[in-house]
Amino acid sequence: MGLFFLDYGAGNVQSLANSLRKLGHDFQWITCPDDFRKASSLIFPGVGAFGQAIDALESQGLLQPLREYIASGKPYFGICIGMQVLFQSSTENSSKKGLGIVPSPIEEFSNSDKAVPHIGWNSVDLLDSEDKSDEGLNTSSHYYFVHSYRAKYDPSVYPEAAEWAHGVTQYGQEVFIASVRKNNAFGTQFHPEKSGNAGLKIISSWLSESEASRSNAPSTPRVARTPRLKDGLTRRIVACMDVRSNDDGDLVVTKGDQYDVREKAPGTAQTPSSSGAVRNLGKPVALAERYYAAGADELCLMNITSFRHSPLLDQPMLAVVRAAAKEVFVPLTIGGGIKDTVDPDGTRRSALEVAGAYFRAGADKVSIASEAVKAVETMRELAKAADQDPDLASGDGTSAIETIAKAYGRQAVVVSIDPRRVYVEPTYDGPHKSELIFGKEGSAEDGKAWWYQCTISGGRENRPLSVVELARGVEKLGAGEIVLNSIDRDGTGKGFDVDLIQLVRRTVSIPIVASSGAGSAAHFVEVFEKTGVEAALAAGIFHRGEVGIGEVKEALAKAGLNARI
Repeated sequence: MGLFFLDYGAGNVQSLANSLRKLGHDFQWITCPDDFRKASSLIFPGVGAFGQAIDALESQGLLQPLREYIASGKPYFGICIGMQVLFQSSTENSSKKGLGIVPSPIEEFSNSDKAVPHIGWNSVDLLDSEDKSDEGLNTSSHYYFVHSYRAKYDPSVYPEAAEWAHGVTQYGQEVFIASVRKNNAFGTQFHPEKSGNAGLKIISSWLSESEASRSNAPSTPRVARTPRLKDGLTRRIVACMDVRSNDDGDLVVTKGDQYDVREKAPGTAQTPSSSGAVRNLGKPVALAERYYAAGADELCLMNITSFRHSPLLDQPMLAVVRAAAKEVFVPLTIGGGIKDTVDPDGTRRSALEVAGAYFRAGADKVSIASEAVKAVETMRELAKAADQDPDLASGDGTSAIETIAKAYGRQAVVVSIDPRRVYVEPTYDGPHKSELIFGKEGSAEDGKAWWYQCTISGGRENRPLSVVELARGVEKLGAGEIVLNSIDRDGTGKGFDVDLIQLVRRTVSIPIVASSGAGSAAHFVEVFEKTGVEAALAAGIFHRGEVGIGEVKEALAKAGLNARI
C-alpha cells in the first residue's frame, strides 16, 4: 500500500515526479491493472488531448481499474486531463466518454474575446474554504494553466457539477472550474507542479492530510459566480536561453546580435565575426535555476546547432533538460531539431518521437521553427495546385505541428517565427499590399513602407512567405502559441517591433510571445500596453544583468498590468 502515480504515456509527467521527490515523498508507478489495488493514494497527472488519454487508458486496460479505484473511496488527485476524465465527455473528442463522475461536459473556450489556448498564470477563487480543506490554495497566488477546453461553472445549468466545484477561475468573460473536491476526489485544471512554490504547497498540503480526511470532503454550496470586469491572468515574462556547443564542445548559453552569436574578433569593426569565439554567457542549468529563483514565468531552452541532425542521440542536451526539470518548477519549452530526422545509422525518427523524448525528459512544450515554414509552404502549394485559395488551405495531418498537437494537445506546440523587413515603395501594389506597414510621420522611418518576410535556418535563408501567411497557416495546422521574433530588432535594445506584433495579433487567435529588441523594463510595459500580447521574452539583457526579471515585473505592476510577483 502507498502512493501510486499513473502515467499512461503522454506528456510531461516527469515534472510531477520531480515535485514529489523534491517534497520528500516516495511513490510507485502504476505498471499494470493490479497495481490499483495496491494503492492507498493515487495521483493522475494527465497531459495532452482528452481522446488520446481515454484511448491510451483503454488500450492498456487501465480505464476500468481507474474507475473502480475512485469508486472504492480511496484518495485521488487528478491534474489537467486527470481532472477532466472525471467529467462526462469533452468536445475535444465527442466520441470518447469520460468517467462521468462529475455530471457536466468539458467544452472549448470561446476565442471571441481572448486568445485560445488559455496559457499562463491565473488566480483561483475558492468557493467553500470554510466548509472543507482549501488544499493549500491561496486566492492571492497565481497558478499555471495551459488548456483549450474547460468545464463551465454554471450552477443554474449544471447544479450537480457545481457541488464538486472547489475553486473557479475567470478567463476573458468565462468562469470555469479550476479545481474539484468532493468525497475522495480532488482535481485541478491548472498544473501545481508547474506553479512554483504556490503549486508545490498544494501537492504538499494534500499529501500531508491523513488518507481518511482526504476521502470525505463534503459537497460545495451552489454559489453564483458572475464574471468580473477583468480576469486574473498575468502577463508572462519568459527568459530564453540559446544553447549550443562552443568551440571546445561544451554546451553553453549564448546570444547573438541579429542572430550572430560569435564575438567580434580583435581588430577593426570590419573583421568578420565568424573568426571570433562563441559568446559564453553561462551554463544552461545554472542560468535556468537563477531565472526560476528570480521569478521568471517560463523558461525556454533553444538548442541552436548541436542536435539538429540527430536529436535523440544528443544525450548532453537531454541531460540538460532532465537536470533543469529537477530544480525548475515553472513551464519549460525546448526548441531545435523537432522534426523528422534520420540518425547516422539510418534509423528514421519522426518529429512526434523527438518531441516525446523531450516531454519525457521534463519539457512542457516544444518549439518548431523552420519545419513550420516548410509545412505551411507545402500546405499552400497543394491548395494552389488544386485551384483553391491558399489562405483557406488545410493540412494533411503529417506535419510535425499536426502530429504533435494530435497526441499532446495544441497547447504543447509552439512555433517560433523569424521575420525580417522587406522595404518597398509606399506605392507598392504587390501580393503583400494588405500587410504593408508605413513609417510613422516624423519618425526616422517616415516615408518608408515594408512587409515582413519569413526566414528559415536561423534567419540565413529568406522564404517567399509573409509573416501573416505563416502565422495564419500554423494556427490552422494546430499550433497553440507563437513566439514572434524580429531579426531587425534582435540584440539592438531598441524595444520590441510593435508594428510587427500588432500585425500578427490581428491575424491569429492563439497566444503570442513577443521577442527581440527589449532593452529596458519600459519596453515590456510598452509591448503589453500597445499590442495586448500574452507574454514577452528576453535573453541577452537578462543574461548580462542589464535588466532584472523582478525589475520588469515591478514596472508592469506600476503600470497597472497583472504580474506574478
